[in-house]
Amino acid sequence: MARGGKKSEARDVKRHKPAKPGTEPDELRGDTQPERSIAIDLQQKCLDIFRDALQPHPDETGVLQEVKGHLYDRNFAAAFGKDDYLQVYASRWSPSRALAYLQIFQDIEAMLRAGPVKGGNDLSIVGLGGGAGGELVALAGWFRMLQAEGDGEGAKALDVTLVDMADWSKVTDSLRKGITTPPELSKYASQAKKEANRALLNDTDMSVEFLQQDVLDVKEDEMDRLSERLRTAHIASTTKFLHKITDSTRPGSYLLVVDSPGSYSTVSLNGRETRYPMRHLLEYTLLDILKAETATPEWEKVLSDESRWFRLAESLQYLIKLEDMRYQIHVYRRLSTGAG
Repeated sequence: MARGGKKSEARDVKRHKPAKPGTEPDELRGDTQPERSIAIDLQQKCLDIFRDALQPHPDETGVLQEVKGHLYDRNFAAAFGKDDYLQVYASRWSPSRALAYLQIFQDIEAMLRAGPVKGGNDLSIVGLGGGAGGELVALAGWFRMLQAEGDGEGAKALDVTLVDMADWSKVTDSLRKGITTPPELSKYASQAKKEANRALLNDTDMSVEFLQQDVLDVKEDEMDRLSERLRTAHIASTTKFLHKITDSTRPGSYLLVVDSPGSYSTVSLNGRETRYPMRHLLEYTLLDILKAETATPEWEKVLSDESRWFRLAESLQYLIKLEDMRYQIHVYRRLSTGAG
């Protein structure tokens, strides 16, 4: 289903059997089903933000195929090298990811709310590789849920820093405007609809900064700039970067890693290449190497699940076809120095 000025297009939603459980203990895998589903009207509002801010067109198949070709060839510099490529990518893949991330944030809400806050008031989040806007809209939707609860606890505002190697500034600016600006209504809209029309968040509820930076090549002084906020993390470069994250995060910070299932890192040893799952790289660095270096654990694993599904509700509407999202999720908590 779709909505807008153009003809509707059927949205194919594929259904899949649940993935077989992995080898992780249940307490580390976490519940594979969300504890609380997200209201459909909030999910639709998030999709509407992408629709209004990025104005996707079902007939942009030529540009979309070019982007897909570059991604298939793993030529990311080309795939994210043009403004129209970025626009099409964000309008095509970020909406469904935003809804999946929104569910993830809801599922780990207790962790997010328990993390360090900036100045005692603002909840600080850093999204590494978050330029395409999925995390931004999801965080806005999640923060709106907190406000709707009206419990008066936790952060008063959301401080978001998005870091990506491509220049997503136009996309993030457009989405932030869509988050904090009431959607335009027809001049024929009823008075009741006009009175109910409001932005997802007020302008003062969220601060957003985009930094164009290759996170695997971050310098020490640049890492210091991120050290007051931090969230999400790629073998030599990745391991070094995970060390930097460890040095720059305060105890109680959480590292959330979400990636496609089956993502592997390739290591060359004695002329042979061996592929390791993403989880092995994270645990080898955060839980094994760092503990060996310091004699005490620096991180603890809070959640690990190598296959989860987020399935779109049939009633959701968008101008172009969206798809369900399968992902792996890993969460680590930074321990105090000397923790055992």
